Amino acid sequence: MPVSARTRALAFTVVGSSERLSLSPRRLVIAGYTASDRAAVQAHIDELAHLGVAPPPRVPMFYDVPVGLATTETVIVVEGAETSGEVEPVLISTGGRLYLAVGSDHTDREVEKRDIAESKASAAKPVGDHVVPVERATAVWDDIEMVCRLDGEIYQRGRLAAMLPPGTLLDKLRAVGGQPLAGEALMFCGTLPLLAGTFVFGTTYELELRLPDGTSLSHSYDVKRRSS
Repeated sequence: MPVSARTRALAFTVVGSSERLSLSPRRLVIAGYTASDRAAVQAHIDELAHLGVAPPPRVPMFYDVPVGLATTETVIVVEGAETSGEVEPVLISTGGRLYLAVGSDHTDREVEKRDIAESKASAAKPVGDHVVPVERATAVWDDIEMVCRLDGEIYQRGRLAAMLPPGTLLDKLRAVGGQPLAGEALMFCGTLPLLAGTFVFGTTYELELRLPDGTSLSHSYDVKRRSS
């Protein structure tokens, strides 16, 4: 079940300035199967099928989930025993501009086997509280490194060259009849393959997007299971 359907205010700092952003999201979108190479998309679909997850009806896919799932907290509480996160670039829309942050599409993997859309609403979606203007990121998109460490071990690593850039992804959102990302909204933009090829149900996630100039967008969070 969703953690919360209520909108919660989120605060962000724009890196390299004293500018602060405060928004109460009205929309939260989770994008999936967003690799820039179709063969890589198929490999990810095959990887998930091996784990019992049905293939999507189209790629990429977009799932609108309750806005209350977005959080900058450093601890999330989950219901199931088999949940895991994945590092993702996150687009944040506010004040007529777009910004980039790092986040995790934390998901209940048992729920995912029976209903992907339901699984996307099964856990909180952590996001870091530091951002850069999206145009600064898109100028160097292919060279941005994305890393996830799980319980101190490298879980995912690669460059955003492997993923659709923001402009292309937003065009595809509109092409499938989705509403444009506007107003106060967030979109998680997909992820890289798991280095081990299988989910690990760990405790502490460390997420990072590192730009070529050394700017780091990072966030870490711990996972606790709700007591029955």
